[in-house]
Amino acid sequence: MNTVQTLEINATEACCAPTQHPALGAADAQVAARVLKALSDPSRLRLLSIVKAGESGEACVCDLTEPLDLGQPTVSHHLKILVDAGLLKREKRGTWAYYSLVPGALEAASAGILAL
Repeated sequence: MNTVQTLEINATEACCAPTQHPALGAADAQVAARVLKALSDPSRLRLLSIVKAGESGEACVCDLTEPLDLGQPTVSHHLKILVDAGLLKREKRGTWAYYSLVPGALEAASAGILAL
């Protein structure tokens, strides 16, 4: 075997060596994609900020339309995406819905992004 053949074999072995870190699984990738998609919209980021800044850590849907200058159906759509992503929780009180952050959800999302 000559030097070129030896280098080619060594390069192939190094190229195909298994990684020491496991790849993101399909289920975890689906969850991460849902969270990242929810966080990728400026209106949804603002909604999270408004809810988090609320005095009691929650906000009524009736208080979320004016700051964003969006209609109620649009705000409700964005809130549903945030709830489905596991970032907000919804509590119905009479005719109004109140939203609050899911404890640890933003920290978990941040840790998940950094782990990539």
